[in-house]
Amino acid sequence: MSEEIVLNDIDKKYLLDSIRDVKDFPKPGIVFKDITTLLNNKDAYKFLIDHLEQRYKSYDLDYIAGIDSRGFIFGAALADRLGIGFVPIRKVGKLPAATVCEKYELEYGFDQIEIHLDAFPKKDARVLVIDDLIATGGTANAAAKLVKDINANLVEMCFLIHLTFLDGAEKLKEHAPVYSVLEI
Repeated sequence: MSEEIVLNDIDKKYLLDSIRDVKDFPKPGIVFKDITTLLNNKDAYKFLIDHLEQRYKSYDLDYIAGIDSRGFIFGAALADRLGIGFVPIRKVGKLPAATVCEKYELEYGFDQIEIHLDAFPKKDARVLVIDDLIATGGTANAAAKLVKDINANLVEMCFLIHLTFLDGAEKLKEHAPVYSVLEI
């Protein structure tokens, strides 16, 4: 890898300004970061994918693993740009072949995600996990464990937004470095 590529404050503000805040969603007191306004802004979305391509083109990755479901939006586009494979990490029951599953805790209970056992056909595959947002880190931590469970090398975990007041990225550092495009 060459020098780390990150955005400057002006570029971060440009992306952040393309994301809408929705108050009291999904429940009172929550300010939801709605990325649909970034996605429907062709210039902002292209700018983001251009940045990710520049950051990861020297990482010698074999696959991008996107977390269900918004990680698919960024992960598939980035995999295409890098000329590598895309692997979905899905909610339980959505993948048709043999899978491995990881259970994780939510603030209101438990959930599970899974990945195909043969998701990374290349031996010792170099994988980037990507999602839109890291909050408490439960889902991302489970995704990191899944990648490692099927003997792939987790190179880095990437998020568009890191909610720093919840510090979910801290628990991921035991698995791999964490890169967040934006921190809130």
